[in-house]
Amino acid sequence: MKDFNYYAPTQVAFGRKAEQATGRLVKQYGGTKVLVHYGGKSAERSGLLDAVCHALEAEHLPYVKLGGVVPNPRLSKVHEGIDLCRAEGVDFILAIGGGSVIDSAKAISMGVTYEGDVWDFFTHKAEVDTCLPLGAMLTLPAAGSEMSDATVITNEDGDLKKDYGSDKLRCKFAVMNPERTFTLPPYQTAAGVVDIIMHTLERYFSHDDDMTVTDSIAESLIRTVQDSAFKVLQQPDNYLHRAQIMWASSLSHNGLTGCGTTSDWATHFLEHELSGMFDVTHGAGLAAVWGSWARYVYLENPTRFAQFAVNAMGVRNNFKSAEETALAGIEALERFFRAIGMPTSIHELIGREITDEEIREMSRKCSYDGTHSIGGFKVLNREDMEHIYRAAR
Repeated sequence: MKDFNYYAPTQVAFGRKAEQATGRLVKQYGGTKVLVHYGGKSAERSGLLDAVCHALEAEHLPYVKLGGVVPNPRLSKVHEGIDLCRAEGVDFILAIGGGSVIDSAKAISMGVTYEGDVWDFFTHKAEVDTCLPLGAMLTLPAAGSEMSDATVITNEDGDLKKDYGSDKLRCKFAVMNPERTFTLPPYQTAAGVVDIIMHTLERYFSHDDDMTVTDSIAESLIRTVQDSAFKVLQQPDNYLHRAQIMWASSLSHNGLTGCGTTSDWATHFLEHELSGMFDVTHGAGLAAVWGSWARYVYLENPTRFAQFAVNAMGVRNNFKSAEETALAGIEALERFFRAIGMPTSIHELIGREITDEEIREMSRKCSYDGTHSIGGFKVLNREDMEHIYRAAR
């Protein structure tokens, strides 16, 4: 068991009509002028944007709005938000949306107080010193950004998708009303479920095998999310199971499922290059490459994969070896992905055969021209990355 420091300072307001508390929470955390940051028309059509703005007005809080965030949020929108905050004297950022909007808000928050280009943080040329406080009104359970310390942004110049993490980027509060997820399209719901599971598994697949409590939390979360996914795809307005998925989104990425373990994150880094190059949905991209990653690395610790198979995927423990049980668990999760409409290959993901040249380019970017490795469960170099991409082809 590794020593760890668990830090999850975000206040959570969860339940029906939770958005009514937004103005009070902004004021509680010192906001006096707010940037309301959101994505497309859904926040307007649903009435959520108006509801949040009314909550701010009820607390006599002035605000400016900036919409237009897209999946795989763009650096250009971050620059636009930084300029707007500086011009308007904004001192608090409120994100209304899923991980893309929250990640964009986080990037804006650290860019406003920085004299250089905010992209410096993502290329690790700079570290965050100060940033504007921010809160989130979650509408798409998936990325867990509402309680995490991380943000991921795509730079259109070179199709580079990079992450940055700091405890200073944690939201002051997260408002969660499961009713606001009833109208999510099935594909977005399913992709979000994959992201939740992957955030858990990136921490679960570790060589630290003596964390029974942490493992049990992770395994229970995975089982629960799978069950709830089937329920909400059949009954989109099922509050109970929408709530399970929404809360799991936060628990999967606020560090709880990684206490005492060494995380991996290789699947996420591999997917970042997929969505950077092809602009695919993040959760779908994870589903497309995870099985190939798992088959490439499972022999590093087949017992760990066998534990996952039995405890998380319900595989019967009647195989002759841990290796066979491990492979059955990998196949079981891929069956689940297919059952909820997610791809399990890159061909299914992008609708065509990926080329060798594209594989080499993604591996080059992921490895920083061969100078950088990824993964904790098995350290992967540029050649390993190419192998996994080809296996996922």
